[in-house]
Formats: sequence, C-alpha cells, structure tokens
Amino acid sequence: MHHIRIVTDSTADLSKEQVEKYGIKVVPITVNFGEESFADGVELSAEEFYRRLTSGTVLPKTSQPSPEMFRQTYEELAAKDEVILSIHISGKLSGTLNSAELAMKMVPSRVIPIDTKTASQGIGRTVLIAAEAVRRDMPLEEILSIIDRSITQTFSVFAVDTLEYLQRNGRIGKAASLLGSLLQIRPILYADPEGMVAPYDKVRGRSQVIPSLVSAALKNVSTDNPVNLSVVHSGALENAQTLLEELQSKYEIADLHVGMVGPAIGAHIGPGAVGLMIQPSFETLAKMTDN
Repeated sequence: MHHIRIVTDSTADLSKEQVEKYGIKVVPITVNFGEESFADGVELSAEEFYRRLTSGTVLPKTSQPSPEMFRQTYEELAAKDEVILSIHISGKLSGTLNSAELAMKMVPSRVIPIDTKTASQGIGRTVLIAAEAVRRDMPLEEILSIIDRSITQTFSVFAVDTLEYLQRNGRIGKAASLLGSLLQIRPILYADPEGMVAPYDKVRGRSQVIPSLVSAALKNVSTDNPVNLSVVHSGALENAQTLLEELQSKYEIADLHVGMVGPAIGAHIGPGAVGLMIQPSFETLAKMTDN
C-alpha cells in the first residue's frame, strides 16, 4: 500500500478546517502590492487583502511559487511518503503547475502533478476528493481515477462586478469577447473544459445574477444525487447567502463550504464577485465508471 500525501497551492482557497482535517500541504502564491510582497493566506488574509484592494490605488499582482518552494515541500514530505499528489490551478491560468513539474525532477520521491483545469474551490473540491480517497485507503490507481472524474464532473461558475481585474492581470482568456459590450450587463463566467476563463452568460442588472448562476448549476450537475458544494465570494456575503439558499432548495448537499475567495484569486476577479463550485458527492463519483 502506498503512503500518499497531497500538496496543493493557495489558489484552491481551502479553509483552515479543510486543510487540518486531511493534513493537506498548501504552497502559497505570492501577492504583490507595489514593492510589498505577501505569502497568500500566511502573511495576508482575505479580509486584509480586500481592505487594501478597495482602499488603495495600487492594483495587486501575483506570482506563482518557485520550483525551489515546491522542491522543499516535496523533500519535507518525501522522508515519510512514497507518493505525492500535487494538485493545482489550471495550467492555462497560472505557471504554478509548471513550477511543480520542474520541482518534481529535483526530488527522488514520486510526484504526480495534476491539472484541475479550474481555480479557487474548484481546485479545492478535487483536492478534498483526493484526500478522502487517501483517507479511505483506496489503491493509488483508484485514487487517480476518482480524481480524473472529479475534474471532469466539477462545474465552476461565477459572476464578477467588472472585467477590469481579469483584463489587467492577463487572465481574461475567452471572456475578452465581452469587453466593450457591458453597459449594465453582468458577465457570468466559468472554467471551461480547457481550463480557460470563458463567458457562460450575460445578464442585465444585478438582480439576474443569482438566477443565472443557479440555472447554470442545474444544467451542469444533476439533482438526482447528493452533491458537494462551495459558494465563494469576494466581499459579497449577502449575495453568497442568497445563492446558497437557492441551491439548498434544489440539491441535497453532502459537503458544504461557504467562504471568501483568497488574495491570489481575488487579485484577478476583484471585489463584489460571487460564484459556486459544484460536483457529485464522493460516493457518487466513486460509483461512476471511467469511459
């Protein structure tokens, strides 16, 4: 039986409780405000980040962990663990996965890099599925299988107040087609199967945002079985609570997370965003067969 540990990066927006429950190792992204640099979630909380973002004039930028940071992390774990599953933000959105892949060549332990093709708790949901599979002592091949299913079955959709942050930070992807056409229009974006930010819907006015997000969830994840759900926001708690209530009326929720988007993702979506990440429950994923 392999001894397996899980590594991810701070763009997964995992809560302290989620990390501690499974002993997940989180490598922080660096968030820069001008000349000041902070380790995401270690030296800069979400609350402090949004305070700085809304009260200051300097737009934050982010940088992925260096290969050396990943090497050190892997070596810390390698003394006790045979296999490390390194699960990360979409390679189309960040160079983090590339840093992890460079680092794995520097260590003797077996490291398996995994591209979730999404961000925020979309990553987190797959990390938690992997961690639960490890906790249940599933064979490595089965763990990798359920991770693949989690990636393809996790749907991430969100609404932003403005595309300014995505545009300025170069993460706008396919949503660039919406620029210049947003007079009173609210963009609904999602992580597409390629791992890019892409337009999902356009609604007129804030009142249509929550119905559009709920509709998107219903079209992409069945209500026939229990689901794992994350509702996230960047300083829009009231909208997040409304979204949660709507989803709770539609789905049986096996595992729930409600929280703020951390600094590393918040730097790209800006304040006022709300979104959801939804997938079939662990038991449902485990029963699925690979095509």
